[in-house]
Amino acid sequence: MLLEQKQQTTLTHTLPVMEAFYTLQGEGAHTGRAAYFIRLGGCDVGCHWCDVKESWDASAHPQQTVEAIVQGALQHPGRMAVVTGGEPLMHDLTALTKTLQAAGFQTNIETSGVCQAVTGSWDWICFSPKKFKKPNPAIFDKANELKVIIYNPSDFAFAESFVPHLRPGCKLFLQTEWSRSNEMLSRIVEYVKEHPQWQISLQTHKYLDIP
Repeated sequence: MLLEQKQQTTLTHTLPVMEAFYTLQGEGAHTGRAAYFIRLGGCDVGCHWCDVKESWDASAHPQQTVEAIVQGALQHPGRMAVVTGGEPLMHDLTALTKTLQAAGFQTNIETSGVCQAVTGSWDWICFSPKKFKKPNPAIFDKANELKVIIYNPSDFAFAESFVPHLRPGCKLFLQTEWSRSNEMLSRIVEYVKEHPQWQISLQTHKYLDIP
């Protein structure tokens, strides 16, 4: 009886979902792979160049049960789920990730790392820190991937400041902010040539004109 009650609680746990869609991962280490994106509402980081500012207010988005979210993902053949935001770790993601993994999904997340707890069971954590709010050091030894958005030349030093704190083997990516591509992409190319531990991440979904 207690197990049944626990399972029922897990399935009825709700999260504010701004949107969920099936596409290709356009950025970072898993670029080009089919992925089901689950974009959660809520963010208090406040990047002025954010392209999904409508995600910031969690109350503006409908609550969906974990069961409904996972059933949506199961409508598609890909088995990689990417939880993003907003800042997804504003929510307890334990139930969501356990249910996704039980359904056969690889669970990936992109987070700024600012929250006090890293909830959920993750196969891949993309840590994407922002200057606007300091990350919690607890994220450092959990990150599989560091992805830093380059908006100004000073962002290169910001990116390098995290490297000594990350675990060995963490992949390092630099990605231009889309509106600054003309100004910053050539700088990133030259930087990676001089610092080959880094790779370029391109927003390939925007070049392909897909979600």
